[in-house]
Amino acid sequence: MGLLQLLKSQILSHLIICYVFVFSGLIINLLQFCLLPLWLLSKPLARRVNCRLAYCIASQMVAALEWWSGTECNLYTDPQSYPLYGNENAIVLLNHRYEIDFLCGWTFCERFGVLGSSKVLAKKDLAYVPVIGWMWYFLEIVFCKRHWEEDKVTVARSLQNLRDYPVNFWFLLFCEGTRFTQKKHEVSMQVAESKGLPKLKHHLLPRTKGFWLTVQNLRGTVAAVYDSTLNFRDKEAPTLRGILNGKKYHADLYVRRIPLESIPEDEAECAAWLHKLYQEKDGFQDQYIQTGRFPGPVTSPPRRPWSLINWLFWSCLLLYPLGLVLSFLFSSGSLTTVAASLALCMAASVGFGWMIGQTEIDKSSSYGNNRAPSNE
Repeated sequence: MGLLQLLKSQILSHLIICYVFVFSGLIINLLQFCLLPLWLLSKPLARRVNCRLAYCIASQMVAALEWWSGTECNLYTDPQSYPLYGNENAIVLLNHRYEIDFLCGWTFCERFGVLGSSKVLAKKDLAYVPVIGWMWYFLEIVFCKRHWEEDKVTVARSLQNLRDYPVNFWFLLFCEGTRFTQKKHEVSMQVAESKGLPKLKHHLLPRTKGFWLTVQNLRGTVAAVYDSTLNFRDKEAPTLRGILNGKKYHADLYVRRIPLESIPEDEAECAAWLHKLYQEKDGFQDQYIQTGRFPGPVTSPPRRPWSLINWLFWSCLLLYPLGLVLSFLFSSGSLTTVAASLALCMAASVGFGWMIGQTEIDKSSSYGNNRAPSNE
């Protein structure tokens, strides 16, 4: 292990990254709140400004993946579709199997310049979480409660609000609804058997109602669906903890551009179309496991420097006052002050370790462990 790699694996480095992320995020949340009057003066301008502010938060996580860990991200796609990425609105369908698949989705957005304006369908509870949740609230992220009767109204309204969005955006959607685990897969395949649907090996059954609702309300706004299938070379099992430790992973993403007008408008036909799509995704995963590659040509979209520049800016801005405070505390000569400071650092370390632990697959949501057919 080299000196740099040893430095990256230290808890102190992780605490510094966490400190910069949290405090810069809170500053940006405050700026978003202070800019609320701008929405009354110019809604398009307020949206553009919030995209820039959201980028300042989200790009720090992307910088950790791209620059801190040095993870490589290769893209398999049709060369004719490549020039359209980032230049049109799109719905991006992602498989939900890995601890960092959301981060790879954000990296895909960053490589094509739409990270700040990217949208997701998220649980309503996340809207109350500082930094990420508050950022999403001001960014007009679509929130749901996972209760269909309520969501079909509120989600539709939120999606329709995006029809006049002033910049290109990608709407990231995990149709499986929850992260893949063996237990959830077994339950999901029991549902597939009861419905007479082909079983999947590498995915859960997709939630068709949410997909149909999204497509119907974004018709005329988005141009295409980007069917995205993610895997990692050599059976790597990437984790957020590994990213923070500076471990390098090798991600391969297969993207197919599907014009939105080719997706059926009828709900039942749209559901059948989505089930067929996931059977194809399963086949692509089979091919990757057998051959180590997805179909078609491969390219590596270049990293943009802005995520690194943004992280360096906030680090310089926030680490200097932190250093002054720590110097004052430890030079005060008070054993009580020093002990309290050390206790605070230890508490921060434990708390940070707990938060990272919540991203692990075995700590994922229980949603989908008892999936009922009526929830399709």
